[in-house]
Amino acid sequence: MKKDIDFSPVTGVKLAIAKEETASGTEWGVYIINLNLIELNTVMITSKGYGEIDGEQKKTSILRHMIKELGPECVAKIEPIDPQVFALTNEFWVSYYILDQIFDKKFIFTPGSFDPSLQRMIPELGLEGVLHS
Repeated sequence: MKKDIDFSPVTGVKLAIAKEETASGTEWGVYIINLNLIELNTVMITSKGYGEIDGEQKKTSILRHMIKELGPECVAKIEPIDPQVFALTNEFWVSYYILDQIFDKKFIFTPGSFDPSLQRMIPELGLEGVLHS
């Protein structure tokens, strides 16, 4: 049962939504950042968006991703993200193992999170965006 599993607090793992300028324009992506000095194994990420746009309830498809290993002090791109969903609450549920211990955390980016005044340079990516820890 889930109540029998010891979920230790997540430290050293961050999620970022950042923009990159390419030849075809600005592209946004979701990244996981491992600041720990040990690798993460079996990283599972579920993402979804939900909320209200123009008075109408909206929700995105649920996307699931798996990264077999994320090395120490490494970054991985999880998925591209369309700026149109920035008006929604974007939720990312991240679970992973360090050795035999499972870790689990929900990262939530609210609709106001993507305001240009809140965007900063993310040193681990070398890109500008929003960082959640």
